[in-house]
Amino acid sequence: NYDLFKLACRVSAKRLFPNFSFLDAPFNKSYYKEGHPETEVAYMGCRTRVLGNTFDKNNEITYGRGNLSFTSINLPRIAINSKGNIEWFFEELERKMELVTKQLLDRFQIQASKTVRNFPFLMGQGIWIGSDKLSTDDKIGEVLKHGTLSVGFIGLAEALVALTGSHHGQTVESRNLGLEIVGFMRDYLDRLSKEKQLNFTLLATPAEGLSGRFLRIDRKKYGVIPGVTDRDYYTNGFHIPVYFPLSAYEKIQIEAPYHALTNAGHITYIELDGDPNKNLEAFEKVIRTMKESGIGYGSINHPVDRDPVCGYNGIIDDECPGCGRKEKDGPIKFDRIRRITGYLVGTLDRFNDAKRAEVADRVKHNV
Repeated sequence: NYDLFKLACRVSAKRLFPNFSFLDAPFNKSYYKEGHPETEVAYMGCRTRVLGNTFDKNNEITYGRGNLSFTSINLPRIAINSKGNIEWFFEELERKMELVTKQLLDRFQIQASKTVRNFPFLMGQGIWIGSDKLSTDDKIGEVLKHGTLSVGFIGLAEALVALTGSHHGQTVESRNLGLEIVGFMRDYLDRLSKEKQLNFTLLATPAEGLSGRFLRIDRKKYGVIPGVTDRDYYTNGFHIPVYFPLSAYEKIQIEAPYHALTNAGHITYIELDGDPNKNLEAFEKVIRTMKESGIGYGSINHPVDRDPVCGYNGIIDDECPGCGRKEKDGPIKFDRIRRITGYLVGTLDRFNDAKRAEVADRVKHNV
């Protein structure tokens, strides 16, 4: 299927999609059974992943299942409150993990009290695994146990700065601590999954509104802290900050280990400058590096612009290469399509303030 892979690269280089999920990443391949496509990993557009099944080891599949709910933890706030005391940070993180998982269990009990009648398509049509054996007025609690209850996290980079003075793109010390923090969260959820016989999983949160909301609350409370609250957003999940300069290959190598830890979902982005259609060999090389490094789900961002007047598609600076029209000369602006947390939501003016600030800060990664 190499021809299909080449086509996927060419389409993504032009339209930003498809993204690339790697079935042979060790943590995905371990579930795969030849001849059983239901055991192949499938990622939701933004990153969500459902595959392992502590509740029923015979149904570690993607079909007929989903994420029931998730709640995200503000790592920078815990780090700020720790005042550099890493031992206290982990103690407080454990307390927050306990709080969040109790909340997820409370919500699960509410969901479990519903009947098939409440979900006429998902349960009534037998879409959800096991629901085909239920009657209209049966409760759905038992079959819902196939779903996942996820704890997310945001701002690992800023938390590391608050704890050590540098993020994981800057020093090996912070890199190791970052993996220790995320590994601690994953271990907690694995133990709880076995104890409760439910699927508690760890998510690198795709924060769309939360990245700005948490930041605004913390900046109001703690003031402007360099490297922590001095921008308009927190960095998503385990990502290297978008403004930090490093090569595509360095970014992939640093972020890859977090994919194995975040079993509820993850993604790594690379930002390319210019038109990648003019260098598909480099585009493919980046994707192959992701595969070889243990990335589970990855994507390449690049500018996609369009002039709605003449229909030109490509990179547009101040003047349309197709018709020579300048944006400042009229009321109709150029469409500038950019990705936000996995989705294409349209032009930049549809982004919230925090995400527009993040896009403005993004640096390109050399290949």
